[in-house]
Amino acid sequence: MSIFEPDLRSLAGETRPSRRAVMVTSLATGFALAAQPIAAQTAIATDANGLTAGQVKVPTQDGAIPAYRAMPASGGPFPVVLVVQEIFGVHEHIKDVCRRLAKLGFYAVAPELYARQGDVSGMTDIQAIVRDVVAKVPDAQVLGDLDATVAFAKESGQADTARLGITGFCWGGRIVWLYAAHNPALKAGVAWYGRLAGAATPLQPKNPLDLVTALKAPVLGLYGGADPGIPVSTVDQMREACRAAGKTCDLVVYPDTPHAFNADYRPSYRPGPARDGWQRLQAWFRQHGVA
Repeated sequence: MSIFEPDLRSLAGETRPSRRAVMVTSLATGFALAAQPIAAQTAIATDANGLTAGQVKVPTQDGAIPAYRAMPASGGPFPVVLVVQEIFGVHEHIKDVCRRLAKLGFYAVAPELYARQGDVSGMTDIQAIVRDVVAKVPDAQVLGDLDATVAFAKESGQADTARLGITGFCWGGRIVWLYAAHNPALKAGVAWYGRLAGAATPLQPKNPLDLVTALKAPVLGLYGGADPGIPVSTVDQMREACRAAGKTCDLVVYPDTPHAFNADYRPSYRPGPARDGWQRLQAWFRQHGVA
C-alpha cells in the first residue's frame, strides 16, 4: 500500500460512527508540514483577483466545520463543485484548486472533513496522520458533511446546486466514488488517484468496487500507471465492473506516472498528465451538466 492510500483495517480505533465535537474550527495557513519540502519551482499559485475567496463555516449536526470557498465575485448563481481534500487536509494546494475552479466560473468549496478527529496540518509523520486521524474518520460522517456543504451552498443563494459536481484527490479520490453512490442529485464526479479496493473497516465499510451498482452519477477516474498503492489491475477491474453494470464511467491511466501527479507542489507532479486531467475534468463537467 502507498503511504497516501493506506490500508486502514488495523488502524481504525472505533467500531461505529458517533456524534463528536468539532475539534478543528479554522483552516491551516500554507501547506501541511507532512507535505514538505515544497517544490517551489513547480508550484502553481492562483490569485483571488475577481473572486470571492476565503474561509467559511458549514453548519452540521455537531457544530460548524471550517471550509474554503471560492467563486466569481459577481454574477451567479454558479454551478457547484465540492473539492475533497488529500490526506493532508484542506491546505494551500486544495485552496488553490478551489480558486482555479472559481476562475472557470464555479462555486468551489472544500470542507475540512477531519474537523472532528484532529488537525493534520502541523503533523510531520504521515503514518501518524493515518493512524491517529484518518483511520478514525467514518465514511458516514464524510458523506454527511458533504451533504451539509451542499445545503450551505444552496442557502447562500450564490450556488446553483442543481448543477452539482465533485472532485477529490488521493484520500478524496476514493470519497468521490462513495459520494457518487450516495447522492442522487450529483451530476458528475472526477476522482484523482483514489483507492478503488482494499480491506474494509467498521468505519470505512465499503470501497468503490463494492458500490458500482449503486453509482448515481457519471465518474471520471484519473490514475497513474506507476502508482504502487493503486495497481492498474484494480483500475481495470473497476472499468469492467462499471461496464457490466451499465454505468457511465471513464477510467484513464497515465503510463509511467506516479501517485499524486496533480500535486504541483511535490516532486510527484507530472505537468503533462496534470494538464490533461484538468482538461478532462472540465469536459466531463460540461458533458454531464455541471458546467
